[in-house]
Amino acid sequence: MVVAAGHTDATYEETQAALASGISGFTHLFNAMSPLQSRAPGAVGAALEDQGAFCGIIVDGRHIHPAVLRLALRCRPLDRFMLVTDAMPSVGLTDKTFVLQGQTITVRDGVCVAPDGTLAGSDLDMARAVRNAVEMLGVDLADALRMASQAPAQFLGLDHELGRIAPGLRADLALLDDAGQVVTTWIGGQLPA
Repeated sequence: MVVAAGHTDATYEETQAALASGISGFTHLFNAMSPLQSRAPGAVGAALEDQGAFCGIIVDGRHIHPAVLRLALRCRPLDRFMLVTDAMPSVGLTDKTFVLQGQTITVRDGVCVAPDGTLAGSDLDMARAVRNAVEMLGVDLADALRMASQAPAQFLGLDHELGRIAPGLRADLALLDDAGQVVTTWIGGQLPA
C-alpha cells in the first residue's frame, strides 16, 4: 500500500509524525495544504524538509507559481519530484466544460474552475507538463522526463516493471518531436492500431 498526504491542513508536527508512520509522498505539493509560514511550517514545510518522500507537482503555471516550484526543487532531491497533471475529463477534448459533483466546471486559461472561481483540476496533459517543467522551471529535459516516468514508478513500487527503458521492463513509450509534442506511443511495445 502506498500512502500519500494531500488536501491536508495537518501541522508540521502532525505531518512529521505521518512521515515517521509510513506516508511516502505528497499529492500535488502546495495545493490545498497547510502552507509554509515563518512560525508554522505546515505540511508544505515538512514535505520540503523531508529528503525521502516523493512530491507530486502540477506545473501548469496556475496551480502554483513557477517561482515557488523552482524554490521547492532546490530544497530536496530532484529525483523525488513527480510531474502530475491533476487532469480532468476536458483534456484532449474540444468541449471544455463538464459536470463534477453537480457543478459545471469550465476550463479557463488551462485550469478547470467551478462557478465561484475555485480551482477544480487541470486541463494539463503529461507532455505539456514535461514541456512546462523545462520552460517554466528550467529543468533539464532528461530530468523532466524522469519526473514524468521513473519517479512515479518508484513511488508506486513499480520501477521493476516500468518507468524507464531497460531490458525486461514494459515498453510503454512516447516519441516526442523536437518541440516536445507527442508523435506516437507504444503500449507494451506495441503501436496502437
